[in-house]
Amino acid sequence: MKNIVLTFLNLALFIPLMAQQNPAYQIFDFKGKQTEYNEMLKELAKSDMVFFGEHHDNPISHWLELEVTQGLFEKTKGKLILGAEMFENGNQLVLNEYLSGFYEEDKMMPEVTQLWSNYETDYRALVQFAKENKIPFIATNIPRRYASMIYKGGIEALDQLSPEAKRMIGPELKKYFDPTVKAYAEMKDQMGGHVPPNMLNIQISQASKDATMAHFIINSYEKKHVFLHYNGSYHSDNDQGIIWWINKIKPGYDIMSITTVNKSDWDKMDENEKRERADYYVVVPDNMPRSKR
Repeated sequence: MKNIVLTFLNLALFIPLMAQQNPAYQIFDFKGKQTEYNEMLKELAKSDMVFFGEHHDNPISHWLELEVTQGLFEKTKGKLILGAEMFENGNQLVLNEYLSGFYEEDKMMPEVTQLWSNYETDYRALVQFAKENKIPFIATNIPRRYASMIYKGGIEALDQLSPEAKRMIGPELKKYFDPTVKAYAEMKDQMGGHVPPNMLNIQISQASKDATMAHFIINSYEKKHVFLHYNGSYHSDNDQGIIWWINKIKPGYDIMSITTVNKSDWDKMDENEKRERADYYVVVPDNMPRSKR
């Protein structure tokens, strides 16, 4: 019996040690200091807007998005608004009707999530949490057909659209777009010596997504609430993308960001880069299995 007890105690000590040596994720702040999830959540709850920069195919990103959503809902006593890059604002009416319980999920989801095959595994839980707790969920992104029009024909192509269609596109796009802004200049730099003739269209097409998401986030924000937005990390890293547009259109919000980073990339980052990219980092193993997209 004594040997059995000793074996059990050894296992009890060994298993947590294994977990510590091979963590599924670690959280760091912008100073590069490892921090606890609850500490991060406490700080996020003080802000106006939180941007969770995910890797679209990383299961830890999606799990933590749900954890942060549930945590902020409790911290803010329900004063929470959700929004996502994965939903185009042209589907807002259908999404609202579903959240209000007008019809069953299988009548709505094929229409709203047709471009995201990983909805069921990665985003459904967020929508269901919003539905169960009567939280507004904002479809913030530009319809892809309009971003595609810009990609092919430049921003002038949008002049052909009806007033109803134009309301689905951030109206500040033409006024503020600047190809020298870091988020868009880097797109060109990454081409090296192979910059395509339509590079400006590519940059504006990307900006149309950021500007539109910023527009609908601002329009949907309510005072003394936290707006939690889910998006690819490149849409909010370095206070660029969506955050740049929000600060340009209507400065003054207290904004915080989370980004997802592979462990190998984290190890290469210097102090300045860590300070600039995000407020919090979710560092995940490079060999983490990927969800299907």
